This record gives sequence, C-alpha cells and structure tokens, in this order.
Amino acid sequence: MAAPQSSTTDKPHVERPAFHSTSFQKKTRSKLLSIPGTRPSVQNGQLLVSTGVTSLDFLLGGGLAVGTVLLIEEDRYDSYSRMILKYFLSEGVVCRHELFVAAAQDNPTDIIQELPDPILDDVATHKPVEQPRLSSDPQDSLDAMKIAWRYQNLPKVQCALASSSRFGHYYDVSKTMASEIREAARCHHFYLPEQPVQTSPPHSAMLPSYSMLLKSLEEVIHKEGFLVTPAVPPKPRNILRIGLHSLGSALWGDDLCCHENPTSSHALTTFLYGLRALLRSSLAVAVVTVPSHLIQNRSIMGRVTRLCDNAIALESFKGSERETNPLYKDYHGLLHVRQVPHLNCLVSQLPDHKDLAFKLKRKQFSIERLHLPPDLSETVSRVSRGEPAGGAAAATSGCGTSGNKHLDF
Repeated sequence: MAAPQSSTTDKPHVERPAFHSTSFQKKTRSKLLSIPGTRPSVQNGQLLVSTGVTSLDFLLGGGLAVGTVLLIEEDRYDSYSRMILKYFLSEGVVCRHELFVAAAQDNPTDIIQELPDPILDDVATHKPVEQPRLSSDPQDSLDAMKIAWRYQNLPKVQCALASSSRFGHYYDVSKTMASEIREAARCHHFYLPEQPVQTSPPHSAMLPSYSMLLKSLEEVIHKEGFLVTPAVPPKPRNILRIGLHSLGSALWGDDLCCHENPTSSHALTTFLYGLRALLRSSLAVAVVTVPSHLIQNRSIMGRVTRLCDNAIALESFKGSERETNPLYKDYHGLLHVRQVPHLNCLVSQLPDHKDLAFKLKRKQFSIERLHLPPDLSETVSRVSRGEPAGGAAAATSGCGTSGNKHLDF
C-alpha cells in the first residue's frame, strides 16, 4: 500500500531569509565638467586647457591638465619665456577664464596690458604635403632631379608641431589686445612691492613673500568657488589661470641666484609643495617662470623641476655664438623638455622628437622640429676626408706618385 501523500497546505509556512544585494557596483564613467575653453584628454581623461601656443599644446600631450603646474626655465633676457606667459594669459581672457597674476618686478597690470591681440576669425586648415610627380618624359625627369635619385621620391620633412583637432586660438604678437576685451576678463593681482612687509616666523622654511602669495592664492580659490567640491558650487563653473613670474629671483627675497649655498635653499621648494597641494583639489592651472640660468646650485634646480608636473627650458641664441651661425638662421633658440606629466597612467607620453627649436615670426611664436639643412659644400666634404680645399691643385703629379692617395674625378 502506497504511503499517503501529504498535502502542501498542511506544512507550516517557513520564511526564507532575505539576501542582501552584493556590495559590488558597476563602474560607470564619471560625468566630466563642461567648461568653456577645456576638453578631456584622449590619453587619461584629464580636463585640459590650452597654453595659447598650439605647438606647445601638441608637445605637452594636448594641453595643460587642470590642477597641474608648468615650469618654464627663462632664457637669459626673459624675452621668450615672458611671451609664453602672455600667450597663456591671453588664452584665458579669450575663453573667459579668471586670471591670477603675481610678479615682483613688473606690475601685473602692465603685463595684462601687453597681452597679444587674438585672431578670432582664423581657421586652422592643414594642407597636405605635395608629393613629387613622376613624369613620363625622361628629359623632364632629369630637369626636376636636383639632388640624388634616392631622395627624389621622399616626402618633405614636416617641421611644424600640430594636431588634427583644433584647440586654442591664434594671436598676433605685433598688436596688443583691445581694452574692451581685457576689461571683460576678471583678474586678480599680486604685486609684491605693494604688499605689507611681514616677518617670517622662527624655524619657517618659507619666505614671507612666498607665504603671502600662497595665502592670497588660497583665499581666491576658496572665496571664488574654484574648489573641485566646494560647499556652495557656483554656476557656471570656471577655470582659474595662475601666472607667477620669475620666482626664485632676488626681487622675491630669495638668494638662490646669489650664492651657491643659499640660506633659503628650501623656500621655493616648500612653496611649490603647497602650490601643488592647493591645485590638486581645485579647478586651477599654473604657469611658473624661474631664472634657472642664475641659480648656481644645480641640485636645487633639479628639485624644483621634479616638483612641477611639466617643465620646459628655453635657450635663446641672443648674445651667443649660435646667433651668427648660418645653420640656425631660421630659429631664435632651442627648447628642451625637462619634465612630462604622469597623470592617471603608468607610462607618460613622451614627445616623439627631442630636437626642438622655437622662432618668433613677425606675428606669431611657434615651436618646430629642429631640421638643419644638409651641407653639400664641396670644400667641407674634402676637409672631412683630410684633403686640402684645392684638391685638384694639390695633385700636381700623376696617378703613379704617392703624394695624394685619393683620386679626384
């Protein structure tokens, strides 16, 4: 006899324990800020701003990342480093970013009045490199061949540094920016001679001038809402462009340029520590110029370079032997890349070309690949082989003599 089946209704109802959801969440892409004059980087997603120099943006990987510091080692006469600083500030004026300019020698108001005039109706067009055409007529081919046959079909060297996408504006350095455009921008000034005299506290590594500058920057960032997560976020959000001119000079009270073992050897590095910590949590970007050619202790300059995210050095030909060298007649100086940023990545993007030069045209400052023309002089080629310049005149005897081992055809 089969066992009776128990009805399901006779069993007491047992409640199953509720399972909590897992702690793992799907990673979603964070929403980037949409601020005029910025764009995200294609390498690491960092928010970028333009330096005002298109070729320098290409060299830095697309632009300056927000929250970073660009160090510019000044040239001997502070001509071209000052110009790059003006380009950086002019780009901020055109993009309606706020400015913070600090200087100890020139009044920041004078620096703002010398900004180059923007070319607002310019269009960036990239012309393809024309390839040489081969003609079927042998006589035309012989006429077109000016150099060795193996170089006939090679493309021309592309010296300009430019990307396919447009970012930033162009400026005319022969003109100054209109007053109505300058007055529309909001600018904060820090002129050291106008600041009250303060004494540094005992056992403080930072000079009073740097301490006042850092405190002024902190007040502007907090009061104007440039923090990444402010208490009351302003609408719309904006970028603060900081330009610090000639830090480390004697005008700032620093003796880095006066002695090989200065008493305030840690003053500038301590300030850069505080500046980087302040920028990392704010929508701000800084450009700092330093007279590195006057700093005698190179180890201190190395520490200053490593404390910045980007670092470039300008070597001007003015007053040097290269100024009259015909090989450098198309350039005004060399540009050296000292430091590249390491942001949100294990390996930073290095420039594909290390031989860089800059030149100032009548209306534009540009950075190009250093491309020296080939030296096809017959005299130089003979000297390199150890022959006298007049090789044919030196060979006074025939082929059987041992006076000249090389034959000149």
